[in-house]
Amino acid sequence: MNFIKSITLTLLFSLFVSATLFAQESDVQKPKNIILLIGDGMGLSQVSASQYFNEKDSNFDRFTTVGLIKTSSSSDLITDSASSATAHAAGIKTYNGAIGVAQDTTAVKTIVETLSQQNWHTGLIATSSIVHATPASFFAHVKARGLYEEIATYLPSSEVDYFAGGGLAFFNKREDKKDLLKELDMQGFSVTTDQLPEKLSEATKKHAILLADYAMPKMLEGRGDFLPNATQQALEFLSKDDNGFFLMVEGSQIDWGGHAKDADYLISELLDFDATIGVALDFAEEHGDTLVIVTADHETGGFTLAADGSNYNKIAPAFSTDGHSATMIPVFAIGPGAHTFGGIYENTEIYHKMIELTTNK
Repeated sequence: MNFIKSITLTLLFSLFVSATLFAQESDVQKPKNIILLIGDGMGLSQVSASQYFNEKDSNFDRFTTVGLIKTSSSSDLITDSASSATAHAAGIKTYNGAIGVAQDTTAVKTIVETLSQQNWHTGLIATSSIVHATPASFFAHVKARGLYEEIATYLPSSEVDYFAGGGLAFFNKREDKKDLLKELDMQGFSVTTDQLPEKLSEATKKHAILLADYAMPKMLEGRGDFLPNATQQALEFLSKDDNGFFLMVEGSQIDWGGHAKDADYLISELLDFDATIGVALDFAEEHGDTLVIVTADHETGGFTLAADGSNYNKIAPAFSTDGHSATMIPVFAIGPGAHTFGGIYENTEIYHKMIELTTNK
């Protein structure tokens, strides 16, 4: 009799646990807004640098969920920015160099295109050219990342509502002599090419901000607060009505510091990215319906926070390569649905988790 009672209690407990887990999974709060911040080339040592070299508390410490992604592309064990950004933007594994296309070079639908059809506002910000690999993968469909002029042609007719970064030359100094700034204007964009405007024009619904012919200046060369300020501006603009929004912000030049094996360059860009994360988190704290995700496309430089010889109280940053590495990449999340980003998974799941959280709201 005791044996039967024990079995009955065990079954009842199992049913209770299953029902509870099902209720939790089916009752996941959906975010109204998503802010995806990508630190290009940012591995765990880069993140750690924000704690050791920051005069303020690192904003990475504010997250409640941490996961890890595997980043290999379909063509190579070690990914490049294009294939990894396409994984984040469209949820597929593709070859190194691919911009918003599958292995057979056919276009794949991006999260910007999907959410725009659901009446979400969308925005893209980068400290590189806006047609560089990471931002490009969210709006263009091109077989090779180096086809910058072709990538630029996608923006005037895209669903992007706000974009800011470099890349002006690919719009107004093109080999084919096309004036894409005029096309942007004809498609309803307010175009700014000198400095980040203090206030956006209310006469237009879209904004194109192109502040350098190619990449934005390095932080070490006086870029200033462009990235956090553009992020703040985009958040205010994209959240001006009841529609949700998706904003991708890239700290592009963390990667370039790694390629150059230049610790000062890398760390200065990382700290600027950390400050930008703070802007996103402050917005999310004020608006409880916003999910913030921070991750990277890959790690660059084999960056290490090594001891300075036998001095274990001094860090001497070091590099093992001037290229990319295959290390897993951290994912940080906070806000509605953040817990789904814990664990270890492929980089394509970033997209699928976002889509799952934004459908049937």
